[in-house]
Amino acid sequence: MLDANLKAQLKSYLERVTQPIEIVASLDDGAKSQEMLTLLKDVASLSADITLLDNGTDARKPSFSLNRPGADISLRFAGIPMGHEFTSLVLALLQVGGHPSKASVEVIEQIRSLKGEFNFETYFSLSCQNCPDVVQALNLMAVLNPNIRHVAIDGALFQDEVNDRKIMAVPSIYLNGVNFGQGRMGLEEILGKLDTGATQKQAEKISAKDAFEVLVVGGGPAGAAAAIYAARKGIRTGVAAERFGGQVLDTMAIENFISVQETEGPKLASALEEHVRQYDVDIMNLQRASALVPAKRAGELHEVRFESGASLKAKTVILATGARWREMGVPGEQEYKAKGVCFCPHCDGPLFKGKRVAVIGGGNSGVEAAIDLAGIVSHVTLLEFDSKLRADAVLQRKLYSLPNVTVITTALTSEVKGDGQKVTGLVYKDRDSGEFHTVDLEGIFVQIGLLPNTDWLKGSVELSPRGEIIVDSRGETSLPGIFAAGDVTTVPYKQIVIAVGEGAKASLSAFDHLIRTSAPA
Repeated sequence: MLDANLKAQLKSYLERVTQPIEIVASLDDGAKSQEMLTLLKDVASLSADITLLDNGTDARKPSFSLNRPGADISLRFAGIPMGHEFTSLVLALLQVGGHPSKASVEVIEQIRSLKGEFNFETYFSLSCQNCPDVVQALNLMAVLNPNIRHVAIDGALFQDEVNDRKIMAVPSIYLNGVNFGQGRMGLEEILGKLDTGATQKQAEKISAKDAFEVLVVGGGPAGAAAAIYAARKGIRTGVAAERFGGQVLDTMAIENFISVQETEGPKLASALEEHVRQYDVDIMNLQRASALVPAKRAGELHEVRFESGASLKAKTVILATGARWREMGVPGEQEYKAKGVCFCPHCDGPLFKGKRVAVIGGGNSGVEAAIDLAGIVSHVTLLEFDSKLRADAVLQRKLYSLPNVTVITTALTSEVKGDGQKVTGLVYKDRDSGEFHTVDLEGIFVQIGLLPNTDWLKGSVELSPRGEIIVDSRGETSLPGIFAAGDVTTVPYKQIVIAVGEGAKASLSAFDHLIRTSAPA
């Protein structure tokens, strides 16, 4: 199951285990159970501290639990945690085996102090790069608090449950049988939902901070680069981000970040945050900006307010809030989000195995999504507004070679159809004839570009007709002391490598502004 290289790596990790681990497998006669048993035997063979039992009685088969003899830990994998979830398995083994988590002392104490019964179920797919964050967070919580139970379920393996619960997006999280949330969610965000008083306390703590010389709003590549360049100047630097890593977290394969031949979005996001933390930077996560209050006159401070109720002040501000997936804006789209309307083919594609789906958008992202989905679903219909596809020629050739793909151009998607529970089809208008057509299907993947996250900035800095922050060659906005960088700006070509450079430039410009405005007359 595990090759020699992976075994060697895992063996080195398991040397950090300080307490015995018991793995109890619940199996049937199926091929997947045998595959899981092979994996678990490989794992157990790498450490004398691991005992493997195959007499489990859990209703979900194949599945296995991890426990520490004498401890009360309820942590289970229903499925074979390979792909993106192999890291989740490794971390669970280490934490059950007594290796300390990297979470802060405050967060660990907050987990341990939670009262009540918390039975979590997380549905994931092995190709989902967003799922491990949720699985790993809830696994850690189950290790630290006996009141918390967690089972991570491979949705592709337990299709009956997925269909019964009408799950069409991963990760999907259930708490005590009730839907708790969908999509990427980190440890602090989960705790914030469970312990609502903690959010207010955190907001008060943030608001009490002294003013920063440079405050970066946003934690993507541009924000990370800006923070590093500012901190290296030895000035007081803060980063307030809704989620550190930004849109990079939702990116699957990255093969054009110079000096890194290939990586995945979550890995790069983790590396960015780790790099920022090497410096004296105050990172404030889960802070979504709601308003910018610019200084009224020279020498005063700018203020940024957040939805949590927190506010921060700074001499200079760098806006790096990035962009988000553009939505179609048609009837039914909001109603059926995560009920058939999806934005991540890598994450949610496996849930539509054998079903019919549509991809909206004929650029590189749309065509790549259609190619990926064609290997999973029964049929893909790609709809493009323009009279021709805009994707690279090599991608188009591959697309047209697939027998289960239909391409429709000059198509204006006008409505998402559903039965109240899930998507059943879509309606599009033929822009040439004006006729409306209905396509019966179960899933819609929207791939029509990005929108800048600037709704909160309207009425403050100058924005372009497309909503982007207008910046000059130095990253300066229309307001003195306010700079911007990355996908949120008018700088063309929304690329990670460009965002990093723009973040560094905006930070250097902010430092130059500080020098000039603080110089004696």
